[in-house]
Amino acid sequence: QLQLVESGGGLVQPRGSLRLSCAASGFTLVYYVIGWFRQAPGKEREVVSCISSSDGSPFHADSVKGRFTISRDNAKNTVYLQMNSLKPGDTAVHYCASTRRDYCTGYAVIYDYWGQGTQVTVSS
Repeated sequence: QLQLVESGGGLVQPRGSLRLSCAASGFTLVYYVIGWFRQAPGKEREVVSCISSSDGSPFHADSVKGRFTISRDNAKNTVYLQMNSLKPGDTAVHYCASTRRDYCTGYAVIYDYWGQGTQVTVSS
């Protein structure tokens, strides 16, 4: 059974950092594009970052570029999202998702499997 499990969310002050993890089971995620999405209350789900399966190249949305970094540990079958310089606007439920493609896409409908989400709250 293919499964993605996120962890690492929590409450952090503005300008703080968090590292989210997305652990895969039932499949080898190096063969999949893994995306991080977020959804704030009353807003649509949006792509944050993703990492390609073909060459591990990353994509980051303009809103997080320079602050967030996506990476992959093949030995642990896990993808990470390092989030620095967090802002209140980053507050949302963050999800990881997978799709069997070579290169990143920001279209949520393309992704086949989703984790349960982890809450990130940035507040003083």
